[in-house]
Amino acid sequence: MNYFRKMRGTTKSPPLVSASEIAWSWIGAFAGIAAVALFHYRVLAESDLVMIIGSFGASAVLLYGAIRSPLAQPRNLMGGHILSAVVGVSAYKLLGAHMWLASSVAVATAIAVMHATKTLHPPGGATSLIAVIGSQKIHELGYFYVLMPAGLGALIMLVVALLVNNIPAGRRYPEFWV
Repeated sequence: MNYFRKMRGTTKSPPLVSASEIAWSWIGAFAGIAAVALFHYRVLAESDLVMIIGSFGASAVLLYGAIRSPLAQPRNLMGGHILSAVVGVSAYKLLGAHMWLASSVAVATAIAVMHATKTLHPPGGATSLIAVIGSQKIHELGYFYVLMPAGLGALIMLVVALLVNNIPAGRRYPEFWV
């Protein structure tokens, strides 16, 4: 019975955030994703390169909507995406003939690596999975996937987070760098 009691939770739901906080989260997410998407669709449109990946949507939630979370800090953002991309590409290259195995190894190993390096960033799990289950275009990038889109895209979103999150007096980003 103790096992099932744990599933009830221990705290109440967090309070609502202010309209100002909602607005700044929206502005930051719009600007961050717009910057990455503009680079993708304007600069890389004629190439086989990719700049925007689904995991950046989840990073936007943390970077602009949960700016004080340890998971949203620069070390976690950059390290989480970069290390997870290395893990994901490696899993695909080693185990790609068995996609179910490559997928599960990529995500599980990415989590372990992020824990070990103090860079836990939940969207990193998606970055590693995208390296495995992504399109042929993603697979053709090989380890370049680590630099672009994972590294450069995260860096662009970080710059936007630094600029936007520090405009209002009541917001400060980051909480820590290393």
